Amino acid sequence: MLQNLDIKKILFLDIETVPLYPDFGVVPEEEQLYFTEKTAYQRKDEISPKDFYSHAGIWAEFGKIICISVGYFASTTNPRDFRLRSFFGEEKALLIEFKTLLDMFFNSARHRLCGHNAKEFDFPFIARRMIIHQIELPKMLLLFEKKPWEVPHIDTMHLWRFGDFKHYTSLKLMAHVLQIPSPKEDIDGSQVAKVYYEENDLERIITYCERDVVTVTQLFLRLRIEPLLEENEISFSQLKK
Repeated sequence: MLQNLDIKKILFLDIETVPLYPDFGVVPEEEQLYFTEKTAYQRKDEISPKDFYSHAGIWAEFGKIICISVGYFASTTNPRDFRLRSFFGEEKALLIEFKTLLDMFFNSARHRLCGHNAKEFDFPFIARRMIIHQIELPKMLLLFEKKPWEVPHIDTMHLWRFGDFKHYTSLKLMAHVLQIPSPKEDIDGSQVAKVYYEENDLERIITYCERDVVTVTQLFLRLRIEPLLEENEISFSQLKK
């Protein structure tokens, strides 16, 4: 049962990704061909690879991570002390920093990673990008030969499915249904690449990513039938431009 999990041993997270290149025109020719083949089914005949390239960030082969935000209940004296931290900048460096955090503080059999739709997206995306950069995977992402009940991952979307594997519910919809106050966000996931490449505003993306981590945490609390976090119980990372 969820209530049996030690919430202080759960790392809540979210990632933001963008295409590897700002525009399809500067993608190396060989990669253009691979992207064309990879996306043929999704694009259908009426959409060109160039027009579809804004979606490249959803694949680890054609996208990169620009931010990983994490949240955790940090205090042993105040169980409602929730802190946020973000890793951002050059991808290999941020992945190494994230791995260091996992290796040092989230590496036991009782620790868990938690995200929304993270089993299909965030966790495998992080692992694939680490392998591409030849970074040894942390224990929390080593899933080879593990039985399903041994995988240390929690997915709030999977919890909401209750065994119905046809069912997809977005983070925003699930938050709405469970009456979780929506954070005041000025962008959504479809705008991240534009904000990153055209506006060069990484701080705005980090704030958006951290807000999603808070929402994931609130979903988890709702699923445990526990009170939501208040704004004064959340410590956002101090970002500097």
